[in-house]
Amino acid sequence: MAGLRLVLASNNAKKLSELRALLGDLAVDLVTQGSLGIHEAEEPHHSFIENALAKARHAATAAGGAAIADDSGLCVDALGGAPGVISAHYAGEVAAAGEREARRRVQDAANNARLLDALRGTTDRRAHFICTLVAVRHAQDPQPLVAVGRWPGEILAAPRGTQGFGYDPLMFIPELGRTVAELDETTKNRHSHRARATAQMRLLLQEVWHL
Repeated sequence: MAGLRLVLASNNAKKLSELRALLGDLAVDLVTQGSLGIHEAEEPHHSFIENALAKARHAATAAGGAAIADDSGLCVDALGGAPGVISAHYAGEVAAAGEREARRRVQDAANNARLLDALRGTTDRRAHFICTLVAVRHAQDPQPLVAVGRWPGEILAAPRGTQGFGYDPLMFIPELGRTVAELDETTKNRHSHRARATAQMRLLLQEVWHL
């Protein structure tokens, strides 16, 4: 039996699959906003929580019901939290030809190069991936559910590994002895910032929304 319809404020099929798996057997029918014809929201804010809340309220307004959104990125201590909410385009919008994945790889390489340049000569390489999840019952919900997952590590001086994307080849996880790009998908999904945030959100959905 289908449960509460929860609109994911994203059109990312991989993110949908991850969240469905992590939310497990909760009475939730998770669907993407794109499947309902809802366009993506603007993300003009300076913090992850503000952007996630804006996306959740936008999807809830358009869908007329409950919605969930995330905003994720990399924060580096020595850079005051940068690249932060602009993690995906830290080097600016890089023009590249080809299909989507090829363009993403070009953007990722530019972002990584800028990060390494910004940290040149810096000994403090501490950083963390962060995922902020926000869920609302409806667009005007006065009590959004907020879950934050942080995955600490260190930025290497050169990339290692071929898995993952974005900053994964530079992000070394001391407890695992590998970069994120050296982890298999199962291990990454078990330890990631998104997994940590979703575990918290699962408890909130059970305790507050009684799912």
